[in-house]
Amino acid sequence: MFDNLSSKLDKAIKTLKGQGSISEINVAATIKEIRRALVDADVNYKVAKEVTDKIKDEAMGRDVLTTVSPGQLMVKIVYDELTQLMGGEKQDIVIKGDPAVVLLSGLQGSGKTTFAGKLASFIKKQNRNVLLVACDVYRPAAIDQLKVLGEQIGVEVYSEPENKNPVEISQNALAFARKNNKKVVIIDTAGRLAVDEQMMREIEAVKKAINPSETL
Repeated sequence: MFDNLSSKLDKAIKTLKGQGSISEINVAATIKEIRRALVDADVNYKVAKEVTDKIKDEAMGRDVLTTVSPGQLMVKIVYDELTQLMGGEKQDIVIKGDPAVVLLSGLQGSGKTTFAGKLASFIKKQNRNVLLVACDVYRPAAIDQLKVLGEQIGVEVYSEPENKNPVEISQNALAFARKNNKKVVIIDTAGRLAVDEQMMREIEAVKKAINPSETL
């Protein structure tokens, strides 16, 4: 999801590159594309509009320095506003415990499984023994996708294809991790919506059962 959003934002901002100055016309076209990119990435329309309105106001209210192109300025403004949208300053992922447990939760199609692989690769490069856990019991290809990612980065994947209880799978995975000296456990779960009460109860049950040091 984030790779797709990044490419769309880059495409939107390219309309300003080569422009000598910022104007209402070229900013309006860029803002429209940025808003569309955010909505396509499942950002609430109202939130996307508020963010792009701020970006527009900030862009039109600035004097462009001779050493800074309109495109460069827009990149900085968009970065600042999206940083604020996602909570302000960068925060490190909390990895503590033996093993440390990171629980991934989010919308279906938001890129959790791909992110799980990237996070596992990042942590592995810190010389930590990582275990990926397939806890998406609803999407048929979820286990296979995680296994492919695990093979690509050299990280073991724990799965129970016949078990449809994510709480049991996560608990069994922790026992496996302790037995096999895994220091960080990353649990990939099924996509869910906040309005789906059953799925929300399920993720709460998983969280209670494994007590993760970080939930992303």
